[in-house]
Amino acid sequence: MQKIKVLRILLGLVLSATILLSCQRSSSEQSFDSSKVPRASPEEIDRLIEAFIFAEDGDTIAIPAGFYNVKTQLILDNKKNVTIKGAGMAETVLSFKELTSGGEGVKLVGQNITIEGLSVEDAPGDGIKSQHCDGITFRKVNVTWTNGDKSKNGTYAIYPVQCKNVLIDACIASHSKDAGIYVGQSENIVVKNSLAFGNVAGIEIENSDNAEVFGNTARDNTGGILVFNLPGLPKAEGRGTKIYDNDILSNNHVNFATALNEQPNGNTVTQIPPGSGLILMAAKGVEIFNNRIHYNKTVGIAISNYQITGFPTDAPNWSPFTSDIYIHGNEYKRSAQLPDVTKEFGQLIAVYNAHGTGKTQDIIYDGFWDKRLSPDIKTNPMNVCIREADMSQLRFTLFDLWEGEENIKSSSDYAPFDCQTEVHTQVRALSTR
Repeated sequence: MQKIKVLRILLGLVLSATILLSCQRSSSEQSFDSSKVPRASPEEIDRLIEAFIFAEDGDTIAIPAGFYNVKTQLILDNKKNVTIKGAGMAETVLSFKELTSGGEGVKLVGQNITIEGLSVEDAPGDGIKSQHCDGITFRKVNVTWTNGDKSKNGTYAIYPVQCKNVLIDACIASHSKDAGIYVGQSENIVVKNSLAFGNVAGIEIENSDNAEVFGNTARDNTGGILVFNLPGLPKAEGRGTKIYDNDILSNNHVNFATALNEQPNGNTVTQIPPGSGLILMAAKGVEIFNNRIHYNKTVGIAISNYQITGFPTDAPNWSPFTSDIYIHGNEYKRSAQLPDVTKEFGQLIAVYNAHGTGKTQDIIYDGFWDKRLSPDIKTNPMNVCIREADMSQLRFTLFDLWEGEENIKSSSDYAPFDCQTEVHTQVRALSTR
């Protein structure tokens, strides 16, 4: 599909009203004031670096309280059963502001690695990256950037990729120019009791299997929680994500993402409109329930397919369609602000929704489906089921975008998707994590 262009007169009206009645938030909030933390001596910093270099299987790397101005990456390479333990998020701070080579501040590779009780600040790339880990735990870790120009911040704060058995517990991630908590191409994942704020994407599950995201707060991001399957990655698709008991609040932050490269996957996050609570894109097997989805000015939940990006949809072992979705038992409160019109997806929602120009939507479905399964979306070929108790009171829009930008249609008819699907309610035992 061609990218959507909005009729100038309608866009002008919405944009003018947006300027008058609302603004895009840009937050510089910090969880802790690291300027008050006593500075570690050069000798203490050297001992920290040596502890990573000479770590052996089974070691505990204890990092005492202090502000460590680290000018090199801290890398744990192919180790087993290692714990990296600070004195607390507000007490042990690893600053990479003066790091001039390398990307991530901390990189972890191995088996059964735990990092806990510390903060990471101002890495030039990712804050903490774990790759090819089987058993990786982030517990009470804070990762942030303190720069004034947020477009120069790092890409991901907490970043496990190509990992198995991932636990992110009671962590804080803020001010990343992509995702605060990002889990990619991984399996068996728990993200719980954590806070993501001031990022472009708060929490993102991408091309991953068997993820549970619960008890978290995603607030003041551009988009609160994302579940994506992107094409052309080593792990083609993921499925089986549960998102429940989260607070997805006021995710109206300006989108300050910059394209990572010229490929589509480096640009997807730049398209997220401010005011997005939860976005599914080419997602498979997702259940969303018992969440508080409040005051997101553009849309509460967006059910979208990869066609909405305008990028090519051909890739091996991958489908651009979102399917097998069950949404139920969530609580919605709409924002008094007007929807975003700075991004084309936001323009679509603001102008062409089924409830009137400038109306925030609770749930939208972009209306793409696999026509090989059925000629009619009213047969619900992608098995998208929505069973909200107060559905008749919500603003739901089903778009029809198949005829291009000159003939966009929309409907408020949710009946085809008011279906019952089997719910697997038993949460995986977490005691082994």
